Amino acid sequence: MSVPSASALHPRVLPDFDLVLFGGTGDLAMRKLLPALFNRHRHGEMAAGARVIGVARGALTRDEYTALAEASCRTRLGDEFDAEQWPGFAARLHYLRVDATARADYAALSALLGGRESVVRLFFLSTAPDLFTSICCELAHAGAVTPASRIVLEKPLGTDAASANKINETVASAFREHQIYRIDHYLGKETVQNLLALRFGNALFEPLWRRGQVSHVQITVAEQLGVGSRADFYDDTGALRDMVQNHLLQLLCILAMEPPASSAADAVRDEKLKVLRALRPIGDAEAVVNTVRGQYRAGVIGTTPVGGYLDEEGVAPDSATETFVALKAQIETWRWAGVPFYLRTGKRLPEQVAEIVITFEEVPHSIFDGTPSSQPPNRLVIRLQPDENITLRILAKSPGEAMRLKAVDLSLDFAESFKARRFDAYERLLGDAIQGNLTLFMRRDEVDAAWRWIDPIRAAWDADGDGPRPYTAGTWGPSAASALIARDGFSWHGEL
Repeated sequence: MSVPSASALHPRVLPDFDLVLFGGTGDLAMRKLLPALFNRHRHGEMAAGARVIGVARGALTRDEYTALAEASCRTRLGDEFDAEQWPGFAARLHYLRVDATARADYAALSALLGGRESVVRLFFLSTAPDLFTSICCELAHAGAVTPASRIVLEKPLGTDAASANKINETVASAFREHQIYRIDHYLGKETVQNLLALRFGNALFEPLWRRGQVSHVQITVAEQLGVGSRADFYDDTGALRDMVQNHLLQLLCILAMEPPASSAADAVRDEKLKVLRALRPIGDAEAVVNTVRGQYRAGVIGTTPVGGYLDEEGVAPDSATETFVALKAQIETWRWAGVPFYLRTGKRLPEQVAEIVITFEEVPHSIFDGTPSSQPPNRLVIRLQPDENITLRILAKSPGEAMRLKAVDLSLDFAESFKARRFDAYERLLGDAIQGNLTLFMRRDEVDAAWRWIDPIRAAWDADGDGPRPYTAGTWGPSAASALIARDGFSWHGEL
């Protein structure tokens, strides 16, 4: 009699795998990926033979790498760190010194992977994008790519459409499209999953999710932090390419897409692609009107004085890199024609918050005291971080004899409503990649369409010559960002 696999007995147990983590000593690996994998281990969600192989240029022993990983997991997980479970996870860890551009270094990696060709082999490229092509070519040359192999590419995928296409062409020479996982960790957040459930699992919202019912939509991803240790990368990238091209546009797609025929990966991604292709181009003179870019100056975050962007170590003293972007996007479809979508993101803002705000139209005729405009419209707020919740603001009668309306919130707090284990974004996405689920990863044509929309904005900014507008750290960006939305009679949700 055959014995069921561990994954069959426990649906959360991942199939056996080798995860090769390029950039294994880097910031993302230490802060996000290794803690996420340890969480999977301590909840009994890894097969007995699963291995994690850190790969980097540093000359570390396996014990030194394990100690580095333990220190990072202890710091990141805090009270959730399980010291009793750590030795079992540490036994899964391996380390190899590999120069990503040195062909000879890949022989040791092939040898370590040898004899396990049938298990899932996941290559996670947590490196600079300019190393993607070298790594893929050398993996293929070393014979390390098997039919069970998959590759995860971290953002940003290139710096424009041409560079992204070059990367995609090279990766495609070693891996088939169904083996390529272009990751955006925002799509792994629990609230984004619940946005899909909210839209397509409830009949209540579908009739309201369209022009004529929705007044406007805001998507905000605000950070209190500056560039920190990422200055070298960030100064060549900027907020538009670092955040808008991927995170914000992906949120826009899930929010605005048509109902897919099923939850299959390509059914969902087909609908997201249609949204990207329906975005009205922004370029030349229109970019001056419908976009705002800013760069933070010295200020105060909370009660802490902070320096300006040009004072950051590694930033060019005359840098014109934007640390803030606000823009107005329009989707030219029957569902969304005429409904403005306002996107903003920035560093050194007053709050660390990511949220989607859907404001509905006012009632056409109010039977109560006051005008309709004096009564706040219904609003759906989907908070992604720091806490994850969904709040629907409605009007209700205030207690007392008089018929006076007051705004009240109907709130769903995920931590309070669901006591089951909730996955961190990288826990979910790593698990999906290991299990072969592409739904929450970007397809190549999505990446191409996003860059085609972003590139004309960059070109218009380069031609403009004025550079980013200054804003004081601890404020909500340049005043022009408030003017952008105020021209249409609205205001940003965080500034009401």
